[in-house]
Amino acid sequence: MTSLPTFAAGLLFTCLTSLLPLRASSGTSTLFTAPIAAKDAPEPIVLSAAARAYYTAAFEQQIVATYTQARLLPAGLPLETFRKAVIGFYSLQQRGAIAASCHTLTIIDFGRSSTQERFWVVDIAQNRLVHRSLVAHGKNTGADYARTFSNREGSEMSSLGFYVTGETYQGKHGLSLKLRGVDAGYNTNALSRAVVVHGAEYVSQDFVRQHGRLGRSQGCPALPVTQAPAIIRTIKGGTVLFANAPGSVLYHSELLKLDQALLAFAQLKHLAVSAG
Repeated sequence: MTSLPTFAAGLLFTCLTSLLPLRASSGTSTLFTAPIAAKDAPEPIVLSAAARAYYTAAFEQQIVATYTQARLLPAGLPLETFRKAVIGFYSLQQRGAIAASCHTLTIIDFGRSSTQERFWVVDIAQNRLVHRSLVAHGKNTGADYARTFSNREGSEMSSLGFYVTGETYQGKHGLSLKLRGVDAGYNTNALSRAVVVHGAEYVSQDFVRQHGRLGRSQGCPALPVTQAPAIIRTIKGGTVLFANAPGSVLYHSELLKLDQALLAFAQLKHLAVSAG
C-alpha cells in the first residue's frame, strides 16, 4: 500500500511539474539545451531557470530516496559515490548511450579495501539493491588497495569511469560480459584490452583469509565464481557500470556535469507525468 506521505509527494510533483515551463527545443531559453542522440528519443527539452531549480531539487531528493530505500549505507556504498554514479547514468542517457528504459546501475568503489564488498548493482527505478559483491582490481593497480589506474594496453591495471555493458560470451572464465568504456581519457580501450566482467577463484573470502587480500586480475573487474553468472545476467545488454576512483586519485569526467544529467532526468519525469 502506498503511504500517505508518498502519495502526497507524488501528487504535488505532478501538479507542480505541469505548471513549470518545460518545453520542446523549438522554444527559447536563456539557460541551456542539449540534444538526446538516441533515434527513438523524444525531442530535446529546454529548462527555464524555475524549472531547472525545481528539477535540481527533485533530482537530489531522488538520489537520497533511492540511497535510503535501497539501504545502500548499511551495504557500504558512500552517498557521494552513489551520487556521482547517478549523475553519470543520466548523462549517458542524455547522450543516447543507454536507453531511456534502462534502470540498472552498477557501482565499483575502488576507495575500499579489496577485502570488503565494493561492487553494488542498484535498480534505480525500484529503489532496490539487487546485488553486492567482492570485486578484484588489476595486479598493477595495487595490492589490497587500488592505487594506480590506466587505460593503456598491456598495463594490467584497472580503469576508472563509466562503462556501458555489452553482450555475454563463454570464455576461459566461463560466462563473461564485455564492457565498452565511454569515459574519454579513462577507459576507452576497454574492449581492445578485453576488460570484461567474469568470475574468478581468487575472488573469495577463502582467498582473503589465506592472503589478507583478494587475488588480482589483468584489469578486469573479476567477481566471485558463485555470484558472477547471476550478476552478469542482471547487468548485461546496455546498462551502466561506474568504477569510482579512490580519494588520492584525480578523476574529472565530462559525464559528471550536472546540467546534462538534469536534462535527461527532467525529460523522464515530464514524460511520466504526461503519461499519468
